[in-house]
Amino acid sequence: MDGTALAPDDLEAARAGHPPAFDRLVAPLRRDLHAHCYRMLGSVHDADDALQDALLRAWRALGGFEGRSSLRSWLHTVATRTCLDLIEARGRRALPMDLGPAAPEPVLDDAPADVAWLTPYPDTALAVETRESVELAFVAALQHLPGNQRAALVLFEVLGFSAAEIAATMDTTTASVNSALQRARRVVAEKVPPVSQQRTLADVGDARLRAVVAGYATALEQGDADRLVALLTEDVTWSMPPLPGWYAGIDDVAAFARAVPLGGCGTWRTVPTTANGQPAVALYLNGPAVAQGDRDEAFRAWSLTVLTLRSDRIAGLTSFIGPGHFVAAGLPLALS
Repeated sequence: MDGTALAPDDLEAARAGHPPAFDRLVAPLRRDLHAHCYRMLGSVHDADDALQDALLRAWRALGGFEGRSSLRSWLHTVATRTCLDLIEARGRRALPMDLGPAAPEPVLDDAPADVAWLTPYPDTALAVETRESVELAFVAALQHLPGNQRAALVLFEVLGFSAAEIAATMDTTTASVNSALQRARRVVAEKVPPVSQQRTLADVGDARLRAVVAGYATALEQGDADRLVALLTEDVTWSMPPLPGWYAGIDDVAAFARAVPLGGCGTWRTVPTTANGQPAVALYLNGPAVAQGDRDEAFRAWSLTVLTLRSDRIAGLTSFIGPGHFVAAGLPLALS
């Protein structure tokens, strides 16, 4: 693993209890640490909590850091242990398809389910080289693994830890780590497409990608079901956490689209964006679904829809409903 060059004065000052020196030490690593916590926990909010707790633990334990490993390795070890504690306390995050089969017809009165949902990760917090490791399918697949397997896979495949280093991090044996890696790879291979979104997007090219995103946005704004359907794969899925219902196949997705977002919801405005290293569209609504007190000329933040592509068609739409996703992504809560 790559080391992180330390300023000796800052390290000694931090060990002596000087908070600004500690902040300077960890500042270059904060973004990577936050992404690591998100992969482990599947939630931006939980990643915020885990990073804050991990850095507090690291501050208190800095006197025990002897420099035999890089600061990056040591901090990721502290963050991993913190995340494992949270996984044990809070359980795993889910998407609607984890809860049951697809709905056979549009559900017009779907109500939010009290489930710990997977949340999107804003690209403002991502380095380019990090995007593949936070793609939606990969993070969702990680949630199906026990904590030890999840940690082993992320540390080995994403961060480049050796099996021996992972064993030390998790207080276990190298043989146990290798066994955990085998089981984890098998589960993830079953759930993650063989071609990553980063590879797909590169093959599609910027011009066609912009056309797909613009086509989806325009279809919503103009209520054009045919235009929307033309963008979809035959086996497309559409889910909307925290609503438990989801739809699979172009016919059922088209029926849902005509009945709900293009039917009685109201009028949409859109803002193209990105999340989880994938194209996304922020949807703003003015219509009956908006709280009565908010209904005016403004369009209110409704959902952040992450698009998953196969070739140059949309194979998955995951619409994360709620203004909190807009806040995390630095998007406005209303459009005039």
